[in-house]
Amino acid sequence: MALILIGLILWTWPHMMKEYTPGLRAQQSEKLARPLVAVIALVAIVLMVIGYRSADVSPVYAPPVWGQHLNNLLMVFSVLMLGTSHSKSRLRGMLRHPMFLAVILWGVAHLLVRGDVAALLLWGGMIVWAVAGWIVTNARHPDYIPYSGGKLAGDIRLAVITVVVFVVIVLIHGWVGPSPLPM
Repeated sequence: MALILIGLILWTWPHMMKEYTPGLRAQQSEKLARPLVAVIALVAIVLMVIGYRSADVSPVYAPPVWGQHLNNLLMVFSVLMLGTSHSKSRLRGMLRHPMFLAVILWGVAHLLVRGDVAALLLWGGMIVWAVAGWIVTNARHPDYIPYSGGKLAGDIRLAVITVVVFVVIVLIHGWVGPSPLPM
């Protein structure tokens, strides 16, 4: 559990540094900040995965039987939201924080199928991070201007990429952990 917590802290700090400590971030060169954030995020993910996989299963609640089906549907939307943030789709102009929304959907989806303490810490922590990030980002940037360059071709590309990435995630998930597909 400690590794999950350390991973969450390492994930949160560099991702929110710009919003919570803008003076500290401004002191760092952009050439140094981006690779440093990437390395810290990678270490955070590794720690969270190792921490989760090594945690004892301590049930808190029994996930609903239908949770796995809704999990998979929510994960498709989560992947779609993640891709939306960098796409040239029309959807990008409709959503202010698609990455935060992706993490919230991802966390809720996984809490539908995992009801143990480690799951609550990991996915609940990621949901809290995304909600806090959403709120702080909105407060610091009230002058947001939506993306307006979306086209149908961008929508189609986003849909195809979403399906491919989702299939890859399902294959990797089935290889390293419990299969996300109903048996």
